[in-house]
Amino acid sequence: MTTRRDRLRAATIKEISDTARRILVEQGAEAVTLRAIARRMGMTAPALYRYYASHGDLLRHLVGELFNELTDELHAAMHEVPQDDMSAKLLVVSRQFRLWALANPREYALLFGAPVPGVDDREQGDFAEECSRRFGWTFMSLFLELWRKKPFPVPADEEIDPVLLSQLRRYREDNLGVSLPLGVLQQFLKCWVRLQGGVSLEVFGHLEFALDDAAPMFELMLAEVCPALGLTYTPPGR
Repeated sequence: MTTRRDRLRAATIKEISDTARRILVEQGAEAVTLRAIARRMGMTAPALYRYYASHGDLLRHLVGELFNELTDELHAAMHEVPQDDMSAKLLVVSRQFRLWALANPREYALLFGAPVPGVDDREQGDFAEECSRRFGWTFMSLFLELWRKKPFPVPADEEIDPVLLSQLRRYREDNLGVSLPLGVLQQFLKCWVRLQGGVSLEVFGHLEFALDDAAPMFELMLAEVCPALGLTYTPPGR
């Protein structure tokens, strides 16, 4: 049974997290300090140590919450399309990823930008790592589902660069725990590099030298990726 003390603690933790995110959005990740949060909340910085063991612990918790928010939005979008339509599922998840990133650029930078001191101070299996794996599995599970339902062309092991091959094998053995051709993993990573790389360039303003609106370029990327996976590209809104 949840006690009043438990409820008060949970409410305070949520307030700390909400305050940390507001500072992140307003000033950037470097401004999210225990002192700044405490000042906003009318507390002392040492009092926050009753809720988080360190500044890094606080940032890791915020990272985990953001990954969960993003993942929940991806799953919600995916459930808006027919579940047997793999083309629609991949397209809607990719587009929702971009939309979340553009709507939350500071949050995206914390998750996918340059490392922030304290964020990488983690222990194996901590909250942030578990949430990031849940996010990553959203895309990987789509690839696995597609591969099982309608295998797409992939190179044989001997056709993959030996340096890349060994890394793909290590990734499969250490992170996935499923039997999967290495060519599938290569295709997955190729697609992820294009998706996340394109979104990052747009979010961080690195396409503004040429493009005022990068949406058509993003759609062009999707239109090129789909055939390689045996999928059908459909423009948004159709």
